[in-house]
Amino acid sequence: MLLRLSRSDYGSVASLNRDFNSLVRNGEIYRLRRQNGIAEHWVYFSCNVLEWDAYDPYRERWIQVPKMPPDECFMCSDKESLAVGTELLVFGMAHIVFRYSILTNSWTRADPMNSPRCLFGSTSVGEKAYVAGGTDASGKILSSAEMYDSVTHTWTPLPSMNRARKMCSGVFLDGKFYVIGGVTNNNQVLTCGEEYDLNRGSWRVIENMSEGLNGVTGAPPLIAVVNNQLYAADYSEKDVKKYDKLNNKWIALGKLPERSVSMNGWGLAFRACGDRLIVIGGPRTSIGGIIELNSWVPDEQPPVWNLVATRQSGNFVYNCAVMGC
Repeated sequence: MLLRLSRSDYGSVASLNRDFNSLVRNGEIYRLRRQNGIAEHWVYFSCNVLEWDAYDPYRERWIQVPKMPPDECFMCSDKESLAVGTELLVFGMAHIVFRYSILTNSWTRADPMNSPRCLFGSTSVGEKAYVAGGTDASGKILSSAEMYDSVTHTWTPLPSMNRARKMCSGVFLDGKFYVIGGVTNNNQVLTCGEEYDLNRGSWRVIENMSEGLNGVTGAPPLIAVVNNQLYAADYSEKDVKKYDKLNNKWIALGKLPERSVSMNGWGLAFRACGDRLIVIGGPRTSIGGIIELNSWVPDEQPPVWNLVATRQSGNFVYNCAVMGC
């Protein structure tokens, strides 16, 4: 029964007695949930510097997240984020990583990668996260990859990709880590993807996997996996597309939410959230920002988006991650 309570109830549970407090604060309750196939997916996103919002789309409620500690490298430069286990990691340009833990509801400094980077592709599954590509502090485009273990808080190098790339995107599909699209040296747009087989420890290039999904000045491919199917938001055409694995091509399903505006894909979030796709963005107005969260449970029909929440906020999404635990 305790495992099936909402994550937002665990603060009250922890205050009941010492045993319950230990069960929640050391993360054991979330490990038991994962073992039993129980997970709640909350969306974490940032529309203002150092500020994060969290939303539970299933119970339709907002969750307060403490403000990030101030640091120059997070004020105006490119930032990356990912959620893994019970943590939200935010990466700055100057080798600095902050970690938000739902166990303590607080931010702390985290260990940097072995090869610190920004503009990389990433994904997570369970308590492990995978990153690849990006650029180092000098602007060199990388092919290297790493794995993060959220239990031990350690980074482990992985074999390098076949092609160096930045502004790429990552997903976990069919039990493998995929890195899709991006830009390589001399601003050459890559239309290929790469597949990392965790068991074999090797990469395989898939030509034309991301054709049309990103450009030199556009955002990295907006992609997400629901029920082991890969979807993309084509921001130039405002289409939602599904990847045909057998024929290595994208099939247009329908349109993105009408009011989800972006600047060449920048400022728009497209994420998987459990069994649904979530689009976070808002109309450009001159009287302050409104952010809108739209969701759709993929089926065999064209997308019908449901507006699940709105909030007074900046309407440009800088970072977004979904935590399922």
